[in-house]
Amino acid sequence: MSVAVAVKSQGRVVIASDTKRTFGSGAVPERNLTDIKIRKVGTAYLAMTGWGIYSNIFDDYLAGKRSPALTDQRRIFSFFRTFWRELHERYSFVNDQRHDEDSPFGDLDASFLIINSSGIYSVACDMSVTAFEQYYAIGSGASYALGAMHALYRPSADAQRVAHKAVEAAMELDIYCGGEVISHGVRARKRR
Repeated sequence: MSVAVAVKSQGRVVIASDTKRTFGSGAVPERNLTDIKIRKVGTAYLAMTGWGIYSNIFDDYLAGKRSPALTDQRRIFSFFRTFWRELHERYSFVNDQRHDEDSPFGDLDASFLIINSSGIYSVACDMSVTAFEQYYAIGSGASYALGAMHALYRPSADAQRVAHKAVEAAMELDIYCGGEVISHGVRARKRR
């Protein structure tokens, strides 16, 4: 469990997360971990929440490949469509998850948050890709982080500060979030 947030303001797009890792009912001290929750993928930054095995799968899947162009909603969806297919072909231990019996869609059992110069994108567990203009959060601490961002966000706000405060709120209020705040940012591309 985790929290990852993204904020776009003042010509910057920032992604931030906590560093806590839990294994069942236990946690590992952050100083004893080398895995990171935010990855640079091409010109984008990507954070994931959900099962820890996704870190291994994602790194293995991208190894030796050209970095995908996660630059807009269509390209992100196309990447995850291919990723989904290969998840089932290359990683036989991955099951089709479905939390809702009425849903016709499989479930990744993980969520992803992506930033790049064009903005903020969320990939939900059903692989739907949504673009956000101001901010968004994923993970077990997302509701706390979203509340903090809602209260703090202004078009003139410092994106880094809002992102850090949102992760700090989640770490304070969600038992599965903690450690330190890590963040990365990019310059936002101006709209034409």
